[in-house]
Amino acid sequence: MINRIALVTGASRGIGRACALELAKAGAKVALAARQADKLESVAEEIRAAGGEAFVAPMDLGSHDSIKEAFALVAKDFGPVNILVNNAGVTRDGLALRMKPADWDMVIQTNLSGTFYCIQQVMSPMIRERWGRIVNLSSVVGESGNAGQVNYVASKAGVIGLTKALAQELASRNVTVNAVAPGFIETDMTAVLKDDVRTAVMGSIPLKRFGKAEDVAAAVRFLCSEEAGYITGHVLDVNGGMYMR
Repeated sequence: MINRIALVTGASRGIGRACALELAKAGAKVALAARQADKLESVAEEIRAAGGEAFVAPMDLGSHDSIKEAFALVAKDFGPVNILVNNAGVTRDGLALRMKPADWDMVIQTNLSGTFYCIQQVMSPMIRERWGRIVNLSSVVGESGNAGQVNYVASKAGVIGLTKALAQELASRNVTVNAVAPGFIETDMTAVLKDDVRTAVMGSIPLKRFGKAEDVAAAVRFLCSEEAGYITGHVLDVNGGMYMR
């Protein structure tokens, strides 16, 4: 059981929603963060219906002020965050030669800077309590690269570097920092792929299937548990064998 308070970003759908439900099932009280409060409330109602506790905290990762306000609201009305799952992310795909500065900036700001600013909000409380779990969602392409996604790849590779650096900074205070790198998971983000792209991707996956959001959530839950207390600075691949280091 995970008897802690967790905050999950991007919790309104997909992997974030699955992580929130999995942590709640494991006994955590879960704060749900994303831009769309109505969708967050739907997930919160699902958690409450199953006997769990949930708190809705609207947050825009593109705004430092919004991040600070959301964490302050959670701490005041729900409690100090012991577990942080940085899941929220965006894509603005395109070839590097023609990539617009706005598309580069949005992806880096949301996926990398937003992750860091969220971590800054929980570091002091975790250090004081001498216990904390931070799990950052990277991606298989952050390890392997991918043409047409230079901004997204850079942001997710940056998340891995951020994870390893912070793991070293926080280890002495019993705060672990790990990353989960999903492969191709059945979500809204991959649903838009054309059939020929899906076929090509499937051919590169040894397990011959796309993953499910629940596959990623199970990995996240483990890294948030007491059993994972001696794991930090690690990148856990959940990719069906698509990329092997």
